[in-house]
Amino acid sequence: MGRAREKALVRQWSPVCRAIVRLLGPHAEVVVHDRKSDTVLGIWGSLSGREAGEPSLLGELDTLTPSEPDVYGPYEKLLAGGRRLSSVSAMLDDVVLCINFERTSFEEAARVLAAFAAPAAAAPEPLVERDWVEWVGQTIDACVRESGRAVERLTREDRLAVLTALEERGVFRVRKAVPLVARALRVSRSTLYTLLTETKRTEP
Repeated sequence: MGRAREKALVRQWSPVCRAIVRLLGPHAEVVVHDRKSDTVLGIWGSLSGREAGEPSLLGELDTLTPSEPDVYGPYEKLLAGGRRLSSVSAMLDDVVLCINFERTSFEEAARVLAAFAAPAAAAPEPLVERDWVEWVGQTIDACVRESGRAVERLTREDRLAVLTALEERGVFRVRKAVPLVARALRVSRSTLYTLLTETKRTEP
């Protein structure tokens, strides 16, 4: 009876999973987990190398707060080799439907485009206030994009890297740039000064 139930669930959800992979492949993996047995029922567009019948290992969801009723994520997962996934999980009646989106290639593309769009390293010529505020803002956005993360997900190491890039491009030679950078990175001025001091200590 248990095996027949599992086959029925796979038949039920297979069209949905195949449709998602058709749209997002080869960058998406869809996994259906049996909530009753806590095992993997099926995988479409495999990225992780997991197989049907393996333990679901969904305990990680217990550490997350649902973003919507019965929906978790997007949250980050790592594959072997350091490839990053953005994942969402939906808690359905009999199954958990997980969509894992491999974003490493998109982040690499974003870094390349950001490098082309990045302003010169030298400080700008004297500008009217609106122009230098705009230049500083654009430079901050470019450096954050190069980090491959949204501002709210920057780690301390990411912020140090962003600040180093801003220093190299002359942002802090612009008067009044510090409050703009602090606001953009969502830190206090005192925290920003602490991070800037740390970047100087780590300079070769």
